[in-house]
Amino acid sequence: MTSPAHAGSARAEILARIRAARPQAPPLPVPRDYHAAGTYAGDGLVDLLADRLGDYGANVLRCSPADAPAAIAAALAEAGARRVAIPDGLPEPWAAAAAVPLAESQVSGRAGRAALETADAVVTTVTAAIAQTGTLILDHGPGQGPRELTLIPDLHLAVVAPAGIVAAVPDAIARITPGASLTWVSGPSATSDIELNRVEGVHGPRTLIVVILDDVPLPWERHDDEGTAGPPSLPAGRGGHVPWRSPGRAGIVVCTTPGRLDAGLRLRRGPPRHRRNPLDRSWPERQ
Repeated sequence: MTSPAHAGSARAEILARIRAARPQAPPLPVPRDYHAAGTYAGDGLVDLLADRLGDYGANVLRCSPADAPAAIAAALAEAGARRVAIPDGLPEPWAAAAAVPLAESQVSGRAGRAALETADAVVTTVTAAIAQTGTLILDHGPGQGPRELTLIPDLHLAVVAPAGIVAAVPDAIARITPGASLTWVSGPSATSDIELNRVEGVHGPRTLIVVILDDVPLPWERHDDEGTAGPPSLPAGRGGHVPWRSPGRAGIVVCTTPGRLDAGLRLRRGPPRHRRNPLDRSWPERQ
């Protein structure tokens, strides 16, 4: 049997021979001229983030911080979500918007898995939101809970503060705690089979709602003589989404794709979850 000391000397000898056999060359310089930060700035970041989230099929609501509880409550009510998972550290007014709040202590770990599977939705904060890609990043700290909290419920409502919106991926990486467990969310959970038939909700939330806390006056706000708002006479964004103020809900602006969210806070939701064979041709076609 080879002793550890002999094994170590053999390894050193092998590596020495490899180094001797390789031609000696100076180390090559590593180019560092790639983008280290985003190129977008100012109020346009919020518009860009809303546009890219709309591309992914997410529902986007924009409101002031003071209107956040009302926006959260309205979105959850419209989605029919009563039992809502609430992570530790979520602001109390937001947690109170849930009809039946399920505290993190009730739904975490093996003991809480059964309770978590009965949750209709989860409400969280985010660590960063990347405007250029429409991506939300969670590091599962306070206000975000463990990873399973945002993967098992069918609906994920994420609240984004203006300070958390960054231009590009490098900007977001700079904010991440090294070694943290991360979840990157780009729209509702979706996958495709070999024939590119899209299926939503197989490995995560089927519906994503993003509430952006935005104090900046919106250029498309338009009110008639009665004080109600209508859709703007502006061209659609890159993804075809049109932002407008929700009638009857002052302070809440809905960003959506025409036909997905066409009145008030009617949310766009994917088809029901299923566990059938993806090659089964009897499925109804996705509209």
